[in-house]
Amino acid sequence: MVLALVVCVLLIVLVVVGLFVFGLRRRLIQRSGGTFDCSLRWDAPKEPEKGDENGKGWSYGVARYNGDRIEWFRVFSYAPRPRRVLERSAIEVAGRRTPEGEEELALLSDAVILACVHRGTRLELAMSEDALTGFLAWLEAAPPGQRVNVA
Repeated sequence: MVLALVVCVLLIVLVVVGLFVFGLRRRLIQRSGGTFDCSLRWDAPKEPEKGDENGKGWSYGVARYNGDRIEWFRVFSYAPRPRRVLERSAIEVAGRRTPEGEEELALLSDAVILACVHRGTRLELAMSEDALTGFLAWLEAAPPGQRVNVA
């Protein structure tokens, strides 16, 4: 009986510590400012065919502006480093759209999807309309002489 109680208390402590670390990591990411909620689908299909499940492949995360690059962190991770880094000069915007079908369930309710190409890899970023405005302004604010492709 005492062993079962000790095991239950240890499990509860581990869960609380795990949740605390998630919160602390998010705070450390946001500490420098310039962050926004952003889902990412890496290596996105060029044109989804009818009947395909469009909601697959999305990862929920937090993006942070850091000079001439965007650092993208997965929300449900303990990693202190960004999962993906996108350089401003290598991002080409291909278009924007609203979520369709199962994507509406996989993404936040007010999300707008931005289709991009980064160093030859197709990716999609889903963010709020306000975050999209800021992202496009950041892309257009590239230093003189830097090639920028904003659709």
